[in-house]
Parts: sequence; structure tokens; C-alpha cells
Amino acid sequence: MLKIKKGDTVKVIAGKDKDKEGKVLSVDTKNAKVLVEGVNIVSKHAKPSAANQTGGIIQKEAPIDISNVMYLHKGKATRVGFKMEGDKKVRFAKTTGEVID
Repeated sequence: MLKIKKGDTVKVIAGKDKDKEGKVLSVDTKNAKVLVEGVNIVSKHAKPSAANQTGGIIQKEAPIDISNVMYLHKGKATRVGFKMEGDKKVRFAKTTGEVID
């Protein structure tokens, strides 16, 4: 099970966008990749189509490896762990020990 979910705020800890922060738009569990808002922007050359009449160069986010992002808890990057709370498995921040969800 991956420790980052859609909607989490994360900080990039490696690569060209190091120290940038953003919201997770989607998680690819099979390839362990995440799509983060405003991070790893690539230029894609698109032909004119029904959806995009003019074509041209489109700027969009590309997926980055999940190992290159860290969960942000109260503005600080932290590792995430799992623990049992009663009969529920919950995520918690390793720095504070607080339950995330």
C-alpha cells in the first residue's frame, strides 16, 4: 500500500523541481508514480484535433516517482507510517505521531 494519496499536499525532495510543493492530482499504484500540481511541467507538441482546434505546444504535468515526494504535515515534510487504531488501519505522521486520516 502506498503512503501518498490523491489530494495530499506533498513536497518534492529530489530532481529538477526540488523543494516545490503541490497537491497530488493522481496516483499510479502500479508504477508507483504521482502527478503533482505545478511540478515536472513538460511541453507537449499537439496536432490540431476536435478537442484542440489550434494545436501547438501544451504545457502539462508529467508523473514523478513516489519516492521523490514527501508528505507535508502542518507545513513540514514528514515520513508516513501505518498503525492500527482499534480495528482501523490509519496513516500517521512519524514526526508528530498524529493521525493523518
